[in-house]
Amino acid sequence: MPESTAIVRAWQTRFEDILPGFLPVLSQSPQLLFQAMHYSATAGGKRIRPLFVYASGRALGLHETKLDGIAVAIELIHAYSLIHDDLPAMDDDDFRRGQASCHRQFDEATAILAGDALQALAFEILAADPALSTQAAAQTEIILGLAQACGAGGMAGGQVLDLASIGSKISQAELENIHAFKTGALIEISTTAAAMLTASSSGERHALSRFGKLTGLAFQIFDDLLDVTGNSDIIGKPSQADAARSKPAFPSIIGVEKSYDRAYELRDLALAELVHLAGNTDTLAWLAAYAVDRDR
Repeated sequence: MPESTAIVRAWQTRFEDILPGFLPVLSQSPQLLFQAMHYSATAGGKRIRPLFVYASGRALGLHETKLDGIAVAIELIHAYSLIHDDLPAMDDDDFRRGQASCHRQFDEATAILAGDALQALAFEILAADPALSTQAAAQTEIILGLAQACGAGGMAGGQVLDLASIGSKISQAELENIHAFKTGALIEISTTAAAMLTASSSGERHALSRFGKLTGLAFQIFDDLLDVTGNSDIIGKPSQADAARSKPAFPSIIGVEKSYDRAYELRDLALAELVHLAGNTDTLAWLAAYAVDRDR
């Protein structure tokens, strides 16, 4: 899919260009907090969640400019979660995306507050987004959807379950449930937010929701595989981290080969959902394929 690759790369470049404009001005006070927010939010990465926002919008005929605020807000929620995940009380990681974790670059208190501030900023962006202000009902639905995706019924709840599983033997179904909360919920809102702005049918919404859930789980399984098989210099953090913390992961529960099989199965199920969308789904298909074919 060479055309889709070019489109995705253009979206990534564009997102890096617009992101700083949504962040606080570095020269203003409290400067240390703003520096920490910029440090983590602009540290690069795959930008997979904004890409899902733009790709689902493309399938529904929406231009990127209509979706920028949504894409940035979701990515800031993701950035805040990574800051907190890396803290000593959580996963205790010293590196993220090839650089020192926020609490190592600054300090733990500043990192916690930077994460808090990024989370608040995400909802401020959505509430003040001029591209959404003419569709108040949809704007409210998107804000509600993101709040649910990152709260106790989503990402935060998944992190609690994840931490509770350390040192325990859990089933594949239990692990999939953890990641449906921790990873899948935020990817699902990334694929469904655009549908809240259009006159999409219930079938299209359901397809995008299912696509997000399935691709999100496939993405997480492949992350677990990269922790076992990946190159630390490429993935940007030490490999074998899950095993070192006695943290349940797909390869340790069902084995490497079956983990690959499950990831590919989920990818195929996700791709099957795209037949229910009338628009151009090439970039969504590209993202589903990328979820299980990458080196970082």
